[in-house]
Amino acid sequence: MIKGFAHVCLAATDLEAVERFYGEGLGFRKVFDFVREGTVTGFYLEVAENTYIEVFSGGEINTTDRAPIAHFCLETDDIDQVAKRLAENGYPVTEKKLGADQSWQIWTKDPSGVRIEFHQYTQQSSQRTHQDCILG
Repeated sequence: MIKGFAHVCLAATDLEAVERFYGEGLGFRKVFDFVREGTVTGFYLEVAENTYIEVFSGGEINTTDRAPIAHFCLETDDIDQVAKRLAENGYPVTEKKLGADQSWQIWTKDPSGVRIEFHQYTQQSSQRTHQDCILG
């Protein structure tokens, strides 16, 4: 019945900055805009085939309180290249580390403060072995 993850919807404080981050910073392609009364109020970005990020102008967002989305995670097959691309485009990124689930991970935030995790799975990753992830 469920075919997969369709999209995550993000509120943006600055549509242009968010589009640059996901477009230039991560290489996602904008596939269409949402237009209301002649004004672009949001857009769809293609992450992978049939997987999207939907973005709408959200005005001021209080990112010091708990956000509606704690974070989302994107899988990559080259985490070092993702970190390099983000850094080259001026976006801060954490150092790569091996998580408790045995997956390589890095973190960043988009211009609206949405936390984004990137995973590169290993052969021992819980996502592949389906073994419980024991937290310290």
